[in-house]
Amino acid sequence: MTDTETMTILESYRIQLKCSFEQIDNVFDDCLEEALLSFSEQGVKDYLSGASLVCMIGRGFEPVLVYMEELPQIVRHTDETMLNIISKCVWDMSRTPNGKAILLFLQSLPEAARRLGSAEQFQHYIDVVFDMMKNTTRSIHGHIDTISSTGLPEFMEHAPYLLSQLSIEGLRNWVQYGADNYRNHPERQKDYFSLQSADSRAVLQRERHGTLFSDNERKLNLYLKSLWEDSDHFVPYSMGWDELRKPVPYYDSLGIRIPDVYDDKDDIRGIDRYRATIAHIAAHRRWTEAVFADNFSPFQRISIEVFEDARVEYLSIKKYPGLRHIFMALHPVPPEGFCDEEHNSCLRYRLAMLSRGLLDPNHGYKNEAINDFIGRFHEVMTQGNTTTKDMAQLGISFIARTKQASDSFPNVTFDYTEVDYRDDNRHMWMFIEEGDEEEAFDDKKQFERDEHEVDKLPPRHYPEWDYNTKTYRPDWVSLYEKLHYKGSPEKIDQILAKHDALAKRLKKLLELLKPQQMVRIRYQEDGSELDLDVAIRSLIDFKSGHTPDPRINMSHRNDGRDIAVMLLLDLSASLHEVPEGSELSLLELSREAVSLLALTIEQLNDPFAIAGFHSDTRHNVRYLHIKGYSEHWDDEVKGRLSAMEAGFSTRMGAPIRHAAHYLENQPADKKLLLIMTDGEPSDIDVDDERLLIEDTRKAAEELSSKNIHTHCISLDQKADEYIGDIFGKNGYTVIDHVEKLPEKLPQLFMALTK
Repeated sequence: MTDTETMTILESYRIQLKCSFEQIDNVFDDCLEEALLSFSEQGVKDYLSGASLVCMIGRGFEPVLVYMEELPQIVRHTDETMLNIISKCVWDMSRTPNGKAILLFLQSLPEAARRLGSAEQFQHYIDVVFDMMKNTTRSIHGHIDTISSTGLPEFMEHAPYLLSQLSIEGLRNWVQYGADNYRNHPERQKDYFSLQSADSRAVLQRERHGTLFSDNERKLNLYLKSLWEDSDHFVPYSMGWDELRKPVPYYDSLGIRIPDVYDDKDDIRGIDRYRATIAHIAAHRRWTEAVFADNFSPFQRISIEVFEDARVEYLSIKKYPGLRHIFMALHPVPPEGFCDEEHNSCLRYRLAMLSRGLLDPNHGYKNEAINDFIGRFHEVMTQGNTTTKDMAQLGISFIARTKQASDSFPNVTFDYTEVDYRDDNRHMWMFIEEGDEEEAFDDKKQFERDEHEVDKLPPRHYPEWDYNTKTYRPDWVSLYEKLHYKGSPEKIDQILAKHDALAKRLKKLLELLKPQQMVRIRYQEDGSELDLDVAIRSLIDFKSGHTPDPRINMSHRNDGRDIAVMLLLDLSASLHEVPEGSELSLLELSREAVSLLALTIEQLNDPFAIAGFHSDTRHNVRYLHIKGYSEHWDDEVKGRLSAMEAGFSTRMGAPIRHAAHYLENQPADKKLLLIMTDGEPSDIDVDDERLLIEDTRKAAEELSSKNIHTHCISLDQKADEYIGDIFGKNGYTVIDHVEKLPEKLPQLFMALTK
């Protein structure tokens, strides 16, 4: 596809977006490309239609930007129905007095989608928000006028933290308590939803219980993949949302459905309850084969399911013996004789006894039929190569032998029959007449790839530190990365020729930094070899009656360099300035300095990369790759460096975190991030001067915890006012004479790495 055709397609999509804000045009192409990768053709239409609706609410361009940026990642965790649902929610909220909370609502959605992990759970979150808004928006003057909810903005700001502490059911209960008790007390309502009041924290503590799936998702994914060689994804559901029926685990073509929270039970931790559920489902996925349900009665199907559950658990325990303890601890122990067979249906109870007996070798049951079928089951299993059809035969026989007239009574005994870690076995059954239910489990459906191909990466979302609340704003910054376009490499060759004398001086200094391989370390009490000269001298001292020197050994150390370097360049618009006493702009001086530095590092054979960054609000941070670790200092890299340009602002935290993402994967013992900037962190959408300074300081602390050393080279003569707060006492260098930057930068690097 030619560039002209691509531009025509982009323009056709831009026409569908009914929004004239100039800021939208700056990010539209990138947002659309991510949408084309994430959505179906209808999804893209809904995406643009939803953005148009958000634009119509009259709240400025930022809600539209947030909608366009965040919806692709929200849909990845839910589904495309959210495109219309969210835009409709924004429209509905704009028709109320709570329009000021719209932006906060949109900003809370990505974290909610990530934490909740399914469209069902995400819809529950939206319901909680709108129920809370409805219950805390006050009516006055006989229901004619309304006053906005004072608690809603506070709730939206704290929603990411609340979701990290509570299940969706717990969140609903916490919100409901605040809405019921402070409906007509706006100030106390505000304190409650901002977690300032004592009862707010007390109710939070009351609702905070169990093991949250969202906190253990990665661990459970690894468990499924490593132990069961299965890579399907999990879809959590709420245990307390459905008032009419209690949901149970299951799996189908859309994923493995498991609860969003598990409490500890019978000395079994919540995480182990998850493992038991996943192990049971994974065993079904490996060993169970679907059979036709039409051939069996409902009673027979229940019986077959019990035998099949026991079969897959038998095979699981054979593979991982430690599972028996967890399964037995979670399986109920029905006492024999508990069910009144004269007045109640005891079929489920008998099957629960059978299930326990199949699992527990020391079950102690005396029922002849149950013991007979336990023996038959183990006889079949010891023969090996069992199938689901074998369990079907056992299930039919069990029903035929134990059937009672009372089994059809309406009063069914359910006590001691719930095995809550097991799934509902819907995967076991096929139906001769195809219907909606069967289509839901068709694993053979093929999903075609989107025909649109793009050459840019989707945005990376990074948190940003808010020093006022001392919390991270999750997924706050959108960072777009791409390869810097090329210019003429001859321009860099001319720079190197211009500084030929300096390059020769640097080359002499480089000889002092080059590895000297093994270096001997003498006078060691413990070492790998005997230092003969010192040993003889100590022996003479000993014979002469003097105290001998015990340091008679020597060792060796490798004097080689093992360092990886990332040079991160601030490419903000202020680089176009020409400093006093120089004929070149800061951009041109930086290009010359980086050229000499790159030549220096290349001669030392240190792995290094170069990247630049600038920003235009938190929605549009650009990260430009100039040289990668696998590339050499060649014409390709020189061409990118020669084309280096400056523009926009200096939002520094996210680029530092992104640079660390590449640097920490390098296998070197020492890792150095060099940041060259001409001013303090700032951006046009931030009024608080300290906000981005504190975020950059936090980013530097994060790198330090990863054993990455950060050093800032500042070209700002006023840097002493703030740079120490960011990088610490020894973490920066201010270049007083900027015109000497080409000479100072390579020398500084050698001083840092010698």
